[in-house]
Amino acid sequence: MVPDDLLLETRDLTKDFGGFLAVKHVDLRVRRGAIHALIGPNGAGKTTVFNLLTRFLSPTSGSIWFEGRDITRARPAQVARQGVVRSFQISAVFPSLTALENIRVALQRARGGTFRFWRSDRVLEGLDGRALSLLADVGLEDQRDVAAVELPYGQKRALELATTLALEPSLLLLDEPTQGMGHEDVGRVAELIRRAAAGRTVLMVEHNLPVVAGLCDTITVLQRGSILAEGSYAEVSRDPRVLEAYIGAQA
Repeated sequence: MVPDDLLLETRDLTKDFGGFLAVKHVDLRVRRGAIHALIGPNGAGKTTVFNLLTRFLSPTSGSIWFEGRDITRARPAQVARQGVVRSFQISAVFPSLTALENIRVALQRARGGTFRFWRSDRVLEGLDGRALSLLADVGLEDQRDVAAVELPYGQKRALELATTLALEPSLLLLDEPTQGMGHEDVGRVAELIRRAAAGRTVLMVEHNLPVVAGLCDTITVLQRGSILAEGSYAEVSRDPRVLEAYIGAQA
């Protein structure tokens, strides 16, 4: 029987790339309403786990369960429709569209329709209330009419987060959300993640340990594709194996 607070679970999840085990027998349990981090040195298997969860890759063995349903063989679009939505390391917005138009596109997708850029202004403006609310949530209300390509990097990542939230995810997967940011942008995006986590579950891959320490309820440490340690930041940061495998590797 699946506990009520368990949203995502992997059982013996394994990915073999022609003899190279990128993910080895990973049993991951993500609780509903948590901010859960995957950390580990480069090559630990973090992004491969994300690719397996979202079905961009198929596991060699093991299974993936979301809200008590086996999604191991589901197609990526099916997984997304069930509420598992992912952001990527590289900002994925439409550069020539304005911030508002990017949100409109995401809202059209969330409603289950096709992308129709030629819809009438009246129909598109019907999405503006929610779109503007999402832009305000990430501090971009004043950039509504600015093309995404003209936004600074930190604001592009904030826009990507807003488009992701437009899809109304139950589980939000964030892949290196603060990568390449200056200190000020890191703090701003970390606060956006905290606000975005209200009422939903977040699983994030993140190298910035102060961000992980400040945001995350549970941390899973990967090393060479296997789970090395798991617990609160205070617990894993004191683990000698983690200090050697992760923090030492970053020094």
